Amino acid sequence: MKIKTYLYFIFLLFSISSWATNDNNPIGGKVAGMGYAGVTLSDFWSVSNNQAGLGFVKNTAAGIYYENRFLVKELSSKSAAFVLPTQSGVFGVSMNYFGYNKYNETKVGLAYGKSFGQKISAGIQLDYLNTHIADNYGNKGAVTFEIGILSKLSKSLSIGAHVFNPIRVKVADYNDERIATIIKLGLMYNFSNKIIVIAEAEKNISYKPVYKAGIEYHIIKEIYLRTGIATNPTLNTFGIGIELKKIKIDFASSFNQTFGYSPQISMVYNFN
Repeated sequence: MKIKTYLYFIFLLFSISSWATNDNNPIGGKVAGMGYAGVTLSDFWSVSNNQAGLGFVKNTAAGIYYENRFLVKELSSKSAAFVLPTQSGVFGVSMNYFGYNKYNETKVGLAYGKSFGQKISAGIQLDYLNTHIADNYGNKGAVTFEIGILSKLSKSLSIGAHVFNPIRVKVADYNDERIATIIKLGLMYNFSNKIIVIAEAEKNISYKPVYKAGIEYHIIKEIYLRTGIATNPTLNTFGIGIELKKIKIDFASSFNQTFGYSPQISMVYNFN
């Protein structure tokens, strides 16, 4: 009984925080394994992490993601997305679900990213956010957007920036409750075709900054090893990526000294 009460206390704590701030957590096993630092990456999961990264994506693809936060199923997150490159730019659609039947949050996004030459890309996404609370509390929805930019300063160095909900959408008149704006700024350095290092700062305007760092080592053609760290709260992360002809699978886990492990897995299928 004590364990059950403890778990529900954790759930309540994170649910309230998530609704009050709408964490807009990074998606994908690669990002999760590298300290959740993903604003400078250009890959399939840029559809959720920084839509500017979509501008450099070449393949039509679909993907899924699952996180079991602290090994508590009520705190799990599920995501699915689809990306379509065209001559006019790269379009994407994504859906993220957090929680369980008594309390859950859903985010649906329509994204667009476009490159301007070989070094700069920009992206934008329109979001619909919905929170459901059972026992006659009902649903609360809101519409907002997010924007990003990515610049490849050289063959080795890239910088990225992303802003979620810059207009601070109001969700309730009581206490003028609003979804927080979240700003991310990061850089990535490619030491070789084998090693990349990422550093990132994230600022939710209602909380202290979060600092993240990660490293990826391309050990052999099909295998990637990753590790990272993040602050507020302190998280240690690690992961592995397996890349086949058309399928990429990424496993990761973060560890918090108080709450334990949060395993993640994502899979992306390239159609061409």
